[in-house]
Amino acid sequence: MVPVFMPLWAILLVLGPVPGQSVSRQFTAALKSRISVQPPWTNYFSGDTVTLSCHKPGFLLYQIKWYHGGKLLSHNTNTFQVNESGNFKCQADNLLPSKSVHLEFSNAQLILQAPFEVFERDSVVLKCQEKKRTSRSNITFYRNGQHLPHQGTEYHIQNAGLQHNELFPRPVLLARPSQPTDGSPVNLTCDTQLSPQKSNVQLKFCFLKDNLISRQVCSQDPEYHIPAIRKEDSTSYRCKAGTSNIWKTSRPFQIPVQIPVSQPTLTLRTPRTQAVVGDMIELHCEAPRGSPPILYQFYHENIILGRHTAPSGGGASFNLSLTAEHSGNYLCEATNGQEAQRSVTITLNVIVPVSHPGLTLRMPRTQAVVGDTVELHCEVLTGSPPIQYQFYHENVNLGNSSALSGGGASFNLFLTEEHSGNYFCEASNVAGAQQSEAVSIKVIVPVSRPVLTLRAPKAQVVVGDVVELLCEALSGSPPILYQFYYENITLGNSSAPFGGGAFFNFSVTREHSGNYSCEANNRLWAQQSDKVTLFVTGLTGDRSGSVAAGLTGVLLSMVVLAAGALLFHCWLSRKAGRMPASDPTRRPSDSEPQEPTYSNVSGWVELQPVYSNVNSLGGDVVYSEVRRCTKERPYAVASVPLVPENKGSPVIYTEVKVACTSASKPNCQPPQ
Repeated sequence: MVPVFMPLWAILLVLGPVPGQSVSRQFTAALKSRISVQPPWTNYFSGDTVTLSCHKPGFLLYQIKWYHGGKLLSHNTNTFQVNESGNFKCQADNLLPSKSVHLEFSNAQLILQAPFEVFERDSVVLKCQEKKRTSRSNITFYRNGQHLPHQGTEYHIQNAGLQHNELFPRPVLLARPSQPTDGSPVNLTCDTQLSPQKSNVQLKFCFLKDNLISRQVCSQDPEYHIPAIRKEDSTSYRCKAGTSNIWKTSRPFQIPVQIPVSQPTLTLRTPRTQAVVGDMIELHCEAPRGSPPILYQFYHENIILGRHTAPSGGGASFNLSLTAEHSGNYLCEATNGQEAQRSVTITLNVIVPVSHPGLTLRMPRTQAVVGDTVELHCEVLTGSPPIQYQFYHENVNLGNSSALSGGGASFNLFLTEEHSGNYFCEASNVAGAQQSEAVSIKVIVPVSRPVLTLRAPKAQVVVGDVVELLCEALSGSPPILYQFYYENITLGNSSAPFGGGAFFNFSVTREHSGNYSCEANNRLWAQQSDKVTLFVTGLTGDRSGSVAAGLTGVLLSMVVLAAGALLFHCWLSRKAGRMPASDPTRRPSDSEPQEPTYSNVSGWVELQPVYSNVNSLGGDVVYSEVRRCTKERPYAVASVPLVPENKGSPVIYTEVKVACTSASKPNCQPPQ
């Protein structure tokens, strides 16, 4: 007996398991080059010749590459004969290279030959070959060092198991899509692959639902089509693949049927009706229907703000602290791995509260003057329109104006003296109101035309009297500067810091007869009064003057007596019927005493006798002249005696001899 000491590891080199492949690799595996050996052994005697063939499944061969020990050979046909040991593989066209085949050419006298490939459930024949046949008849086979009870040159193995090689791996059940939606079609695939060396074997496939044979569907097609899967079909599925004597079952596979999300609803939750800068708002997005988990995303003008996942359904929220830039369009999106759905767009208008307004006075000049038109302009720097502006004077509302598109507003004011005071404005929108700082206006009143009044101690002003000039403007903003003029020559000035009039006093001399006026000025406007004439009479002099004055008094008395006699005579004549009831040329005299005041204010006019002395050319006779002149009855102030005129005034002359004195002229003759 010749023991066969060749170990079985050489056989098991070709019995290694072929790992299972997924559907994603099935097409790649099908396009892998395949190598075959003829005769189909792995061990040969030295000098033997082995034919290797390269195959391309399902296609004609165009280009072949052969490799020996990783080195590219020059041979390029689909068959290749070798007679040396080593690892060989081939590559057909651009397919993946085939697996390596190890060939062993031995110089031993005895070799163990095994098939090139062995698969599960195959019948395997092992041969013990001698290089030179002898009469030896006792051959012993060993497995893992253990003696096998067998006789002959061949050893048979029935139904080879996985420890030898697999015919095909355990199938894997796949579903496309893996998470189908309710009502959508689904394709199930029982994924496995026969060894290329057993491509002639026909596999059979069965699909089971809930592991129930009653729901089993079998065919030679590795795929099963479900036209419309429903939510209630979310259950366990299996598949089986096999031949008449080999069946393998996949692991259970759960198909999660998804309900796609419906269109979500976006809700803006604000603390008040109008969203205002600084408010915290909540964006809430919710899809009424859809399989969880649902991913919600929030957008502002198509820019993503944030996202939130609802693992068990329901809605999601996103909080936002508002600024002015957050005005615009908002929407949300919901998805659960299927087609995403977007909400309807919602527009948010963020109201910006008005800032403190500024009040500006626009005047035609530096000082505000009665009669000017002043523009009050109120404006805020920030604030959402429309903005309502209101204008106030000492807390009294003057009026309002609206700026529909922002900006400021104005209010025009025609100034009077009562418009002096404090002004402010108020700006408001739906977010609130703000007031400006107060601005003061001092309305200047131009001075009116002043009235000049002369006040003297008696009716006739004589040299030495003190005369008071009073100048007063009835209206005008203080301080008022008064200036006094004599024949357009400035006498002096006086200021009224709080309004009212001003006085100017002077002692009368002979040169003070003439026209007087005054001027009022409050730095804005100057006005001059009417002129008032002052007559200085009773000039003081030497002794002759005193005598003349005494004679003048006597003459005046005589004239008065004569006038009285004339009036009495007229009265008697009227009583007797010789004269008419009235004399149109006669005017009654004013019986009221005359005040020593002179003014330029108009008054009622009456006749008034005026007396004056007239010297003759010779200087020896003094005549007394009596004239009738008009007198102004006081209306607002005292009357003013006017210069007598020679228009129809009766004149009475009385000759008076002048007594001679030592002070008289030398040719003066004393009376007889």
